[in-house]
Amino acid sequence: MARVTAPPRPTLDDRPNPWLRSLGLLTVVLVGAWLGLLIVGNVRTPVGPMDTTMTLRPSLTGGTKINVSPLGALHLDSHTAPVRLDVNVDQLDPARAQALVDHPERLSGLQDEVAQDVGRGTLDLAVRSCVAVVSGATALGLAVYRRPRRALTAGGLALALLTASGITAYATWNPKSVLEPRFSGLLTSAPSLVGNARSIVTEFDVYQKELARLVTNVTKLYDATSTLPAYTPDPSTIRVLHVSDIHLNPASWKIIASLVEQYDVDVIVDSGDTMDHGTAAENGFLDPIEDLGAPYVWVRGNHDSRVTQRYLKGLKNVHVLDDGRATTIAGLRFAGIGDPQFTPDRSQEQETSQELAGARLATALRDQRAAGTPVDVAVAHEPSAARETDGEVPLVLSGHLHHQEMEVLKYGTRLRIEGSTGGSGLRAIEGEHPDPIETSILYFDRGTRRLQAWDEIRLGGLGLTTAEVSRHLPEENTPGASSASPTPPTTPSTTSP
Repeated sequence: MARVTAPPRPTLDDRPNPWLRSLGLLTVVLVGAWLGLLIVGNVRTPVGPMDTTMTLRPSLTGGTKINVSPLGALHLDSHTAPVRLDVNVDQLDPARAQALVDHPERLSGLQDEVAQDVGRGTLDLAVRSCVAVVSGATALGLAVYRRPRRALTAGGLALALLTASGITAYATWNPKSVLEPRFSGLLTSAPSLVGNARSIVTEFDVYQKELARLVTNVTKLYDATSTLPAYTPDPSTIRVLHVSDIHLNPASWKIIASLVEQYDVDVIVDSGDTMDHGTAAENGFLDPIEDLGAPYVWVRGNHDSRVTQRYLKGLKNVHVLDDGRATTIAGLRFAGIGDPQFTPDRSQEQETSQELAGARLATALRDQRAAGTPVDVAVAHEPSAARETDGEVPLVLSGHLHHQEMEVLKYGTRLRIEGSTGGSGLRAIEGEHPDPIETSILYFDRGTRRLQAWDEIRLGGLGLTTAEVSRHLPEENTPGASSASPTPPTTPSTTSP
């Protein structure tokens, strides 16, 4: 009878290295905790008139990052710990903002309200984060080791790690960090706009007044557009909304959407300077264009980069015009050219002069007319480039000057210069008087594709609630009169384009 020999017992050298086992367990804990935070470790909470999302993220240095998309971020050295607090400002809540407008006395207690909101949000975040890291580490531990005891050990270690991080953050908490924030993105210009944090603290009464203007601006402008009269021309009329020089003002999108709905707009034409610095960080600002309710025709301005142009080409319902290329939308044929210079980048020489760019557009217009596909509306950001198309197209649209003008050129082309639909955007609070928000509705006959009338719309700038609409007709349509209603006086912009 054969004798069965038992397998040899593992020696000490055959056992897994305890250091490797510990390292493996630590890796499972860290990865599982990070996945848990990533998936469910965030809290949406109101802070004052804003809706925010708070999240904990692994970090080597700690601190707090406040993201204000698309303008940039503030970085605070609030604590030293292996976790960072991210606060994303999602949007301004219209109801809470309107409450501040209706009851300005509440501004005096706004800072206390914000502090309480942040405290509640942080507490909710702490509880949710504990659940997230324990669940993530336990689930990953169970998937890797397939042993409930080892999985629970991973979850316990994750909780201990988060607790230690919280204690470290509390022990190193620096409440004065708000006085010395670091700005990134477009917010690097924030100190010059509203003062640095230290002056805000020492001169809070001054800052409070500016805060009131900033908070009420968006709400009041939205309300102003709801009272504008709508033109009801022949149903076959083509309605074009001309906007320009938005300069990164988020209020513009709500105003444009309101006008598209009220005037039943067929096409939106943007003659450039939609951005301010043309960086990739600003691209998210353009996303609302897809939901404005009408096709969007755009040419590059001197504050819009090639990066901006490529991003817009990828958005649905957007038609980018450049190099004289033409497109037909809602029965009108448009052609345009991008601005040859990009002024935010001082290191680059401009591609060509405005006159040469305009001449290139004029040549393209001439060629298309010869081919039997004449262009109805040309678009160029700079008026000097637009003037080069005289005689080649009935109407050319431009911007850049931040105030409205209309001129019939020598050979019959009508030049329409739009004001700033962004009220000069980020520069709105630099001058003594805020720049108005200006835009126009253009009415075209569908048969002749010629301009029949236009409405100039002018909204009061930052902190103002005035709204003016004036109707105008081309001289050839109104013998002996240049407009159907008096033209309001135009105040020259004090802000450089």
